[in-house]
Amino acid sequence: MHSQTARTKEDIMALVEESNVKFIRLWFTDILGQVKSFAITSEELETAFDEGMGFDGSSIKGYARIDESDMIAKPDPSTFQLIPWRPKEKAVGRMFCDILNPDGTPYEGDPRYALKRNLDRLKEHGYTFYLGPELEFFYFKDSKGTEVLDEGGYFDLTTLDAASDLRRETVLTLEEMGIKVEYSHHEVAPSQHEIDLRFAEALQMADNVMTYRIVVKEIASKYGCYATFMPKPMFGQNGNGMHTHQSLFKGKTNAFYDANDKYYLSDIAKKYIAGILRHAPEITAFANQWVNSYKRLVPGYEAPVNIAWARRNRSALVRVPLYKPGKEKATRIELRSPDPACNPYLAFSVMLAAGLEGIEKNYELPEPVEKDIYELSADEKAELGIDSLPGNLIQAVEKAEQSEVVRKALGDHIFNNFITSKKIEWNDYKAQVHPYELEKYLPIL
Repeated sequence: MHSQTARTKEDIMALVEESNVKFIRLWFTDILGQVKSFAITSEELETAFDEGMGFDGSSIKGYARIDESDMIAKPDPSTFQLIPWRPKEKAVGRMFCDILNPDGTPYEGDPRYALKRNLDRLKEHGYTFYLGPELEFFYFKDSKGTEVLDEGGYFDLTTLDAASDLRRETVLTLEEMGIKVEYSHHEVAPSQHEIDLRFAEALQMADNVMTYRIVVKEIASKYGCYATFMPKPMFGQNGNGMHTHQSLFKGKTNAFYDANDKYYLSDIAKKYIAGILRHAPEITAFANQWVNSYKRLVPGYEAPVNIAWARRNRSALVRVPLYKPGKEKATRIELRSPDPACNPYLAFSVMLAAGLEGIEKNYELPEPVEKDIYELSADEKAELGIDSLPGNLIQAVEKAEQSEVVRKALGDHIFNNFITSKKIEWNDYKAQVHPYELEKYLPIL
């Protein structure tokens, strides 16, 4: 339990000695949100805190070229946790790192730094950004196919839910690592699950999302199965979403709440939603960053493709959960398009940047749409001014590429590298011949 209070370099040094920690894993992410890691021994820990640890950045996706590849990983002591799935007698710790240039300045290509920069911009307005994402995932027999563990459905009881033990152990492991869980349950599709994290400040939450994905996979592997956050692994079933609840606080006060508004939404909240709606197409490449993401973003499977907001309506892109009296702190907006395979540092950065744009430029919020938007004709949608999200990765990338809001939020280095990487992915995908084409065309052409 020490790790909850261990926050300074000195605390961590003492904890490492007391818990007999021999190795500490240093974690950071590439621009696509894959965790990278290397281990140091406890003897190196003081040097790591004071000077950082050097490594070669040229082989990390979206980092440096060969000729400028020296990087420094500097651990953030506030993120220290013991890794629960390693034996206690040879304890292993982990910390997230900030990536620096050799001269000690922050490295432009570090996604964690991009989020910190956006949070600094928010601080100038006097706000703190809180997030509560709901990450869905599937358990399959292995990583080679989509054989499910159960045929359970939404909120099913244990008899139909083969993975309740896996979920329970996953929740306990997350709690052990200082990550608070709100609830967990079986989701709509067979073998699909959701564990919802209790809301936290944005940087901490991005770190938590990275940890969560690793924990879910580690526990699955321990039980001899495979967990995936792939957005749409099975045709005809719901995909994996990451509905992201968001609010801005000023001190302890929720800046999104207004008791006198008919929706209980403050002016700030309305402008924030308006910013999200206006810039939604530009930020989609970061909330839904894979070719496969767009197989989920189709009508009919609970995934929102329509750019509108509502209170009860789950077919809208942004939902404002209904206000419960006395729960001002819970007033929030829910962005329903992201999927859990994104890079949370970048996804949270562009969401915040879009919302802030709305606040800084006084965007007007359109009226909510409380009809099932999937049932509306193209003409009816046009009349209500309801646009759609990009339909595939290349459309999303092209929207992002034209966006000053996104470029400013991420900085040129990440922006350019991400766009280049995604264009390569699209071209690779486009050139493939898929089973669908062989099944459909080979017998008739």
